[in-house]
Amino acid sequence: MRFLGVNAVFHDPAAALVVDGEIVAAAEEERFSRRKHGKEAVPFSAWELPEQAMRWCLEQAGIQPEELDAVGYSYDPSLVTGWMQGHDPAWERLRTLYAERAPRFLATALPGLDPARVRFVPHHVAHAASAGLAAPGGRDAAVFVADGRGETASHLAGVYRGGRLEVLARQSLPDSLGLTYEDLTQHLGFRRSSDEYKVMALASYGTPRFAEEMRDHIRYRGEGLIEVRPIDWAALVKRRESTDEITEDHADLAASVQRRFEEVLLELVGWLHERTGASLLTMAGGVALNCVANTRIAAEGPFEQVWVQPAAGDAGTALGCALHLAEEAGERLVPMGGADLGRGWSDEEIAAELDRAAIAYERPNDLAGEVALALARDEIVAWFQGRSEYGPRALGHRSLLANPAHPDNLERLNDVKGREQFRPVAPMVLAGRASEIFSRGPLPSPYMLFVHDVAPHWRDRIPAVVHTDGTARVQTVDPAAEPLVARMLERFEAHTGLPVCVNTSLNTAGRPMVDSPRDALECFGSAPVDLLAIGPFVVRRRAARGRR
Repeated sequence: MRFLGVNAVFHDPAAALVVDGEIVAAAEEERFSRRKHGKEAVPFSAWELPEQAMRWCLEQAGIQPEELDAVGYSYDPSLVTGWMQGHDPAWERLRTLYAERAPRFLATALPGLDPARVRFVPHHVAHAASAGLAAPGGRDAAVFVADGRGETASHLAGVYRGGRLEVLARQSLPDSLGLTYEDLTQHLGFRRSSDEYKVMALASYGTPRFAEEMRDHIRYRGEGLIEVRPIDWAALVKRRESTDEITEDHADLAASVQRRFEEVLLELVGWLHERTGASLLTMAGGVALNCVANTRIAAEGPFEQVWVQPAAGDAGTALGCALHLAEEAGERLVPMGGADLGRGWSDEEIAAELDRAAIAYERPNDLAGEVALALARDEIVAWFQGRSEYGPRALGHRSLLANPAHPDNLERLNDVKGREQFRPVAPMVLAGRASEIFSRGPLPSPYMLFVHDVAPHWRDRIPAVVHTDGTARVQTVDPAAEPLVARMLERFEAHTGLPVCVNTSLNTAGRPMVDSPRDALECFGSAPVDLLAIGPFVVRRRAARGRR
């Protein structure tokens, strides 16, 4: 059976396809449109249909719209009764009207699709399915979803038994951990529903001196529910405009809210474990992209194992919709084997694009060795290999790579990407070597969704990937799953003695991650990157050089 999932609500429009229980394709519209999070579309970017992503998913499987058994849409307008406190009623009515008409919009975008085959999946149920039905062993697992909001709720706690979801707690709006963090993000001069990860990074530079005030405002009520009292942010710290300097006060406020979030999340998942007795906790929703909180849940919480959907944000609800419908239809689901679910390009297609660009390139006998040598010479490498990642993390398919031995490579990469200097970059490490260097967070960690303590005797050896608090957001590499990346890391260690390299996303500030060969060439042409490894080919910057 064939099920297409669609997210076109709030932000991050995306599509995913499940065929005979297996995830065939999943992609965010921003990778096609080049509008990050879909937020530059006008006038109603929050409801942008992922037309290109949907069509590509179907093409990937050779399926016509009329051959789909059902299409899942990650919002159920029937759940919206009236309007919620704190929200504009006219806006809510417009959103609901749009969702009600989504079957007709989808049928227009996919000619041949019967609108009657479109089914509404509640937003948080879609999130839950993206985790509980995609995780290894997830047919029997606790699930926790938290984000800004769904139709009328902000988080869901439940359990999958035999693939069927039982909801144990659902938090009603306006109380919301996610919306509170969004409010903080905006108060600190960043873009809400987009830059929350910046606040998490900034928190490591601060002291949680406002923690008691946060405990007064953000409370755990018991039975899997919370209460959030209105916060006068300006009474604590003056609002920052986006061009203002970031001060110690801003970092302290970020640290205080981050600390309280971690405390409340631990209480919520502790209650969930008491109710379910499950050994596996699966997580999704924007809050689940907070890798610092995830680590505390894994290290201090009661669950034996924690698995977070790599596309935990709203893009992941497209996959959740497709999995939910497939499970309802009795399909035997295949767990998610990796995040490389987006577009890929053949060697011939890449060569044709390089020829069209009239750019000099070569095909080395040992691509992994060539890249490792460039990194050892302290060159920055753009790495474009295989199918693109689904979700916000670069996981060795659309990455910028660098040598972690030099502390100024953090500043260098942030300059390349045009982003704030307080933001860290991540280490990529062979899975078999990770425990020598990193601790506390779960290992293996293939999706870069937890932070790990860096062993003291390694911090001076790989300073570029060590955050100010002595942690790193690790990606472990399994040679069986990622043989080319693994070979590159092995060659790099042979040159440097380091089994770790820097991995950050292949994009510049405000732009989506590179997806196509043309995107890669545009990024390479506009950023000070020394080498582009694209498929089996390399493109060299004229006068590329190591600095040491």
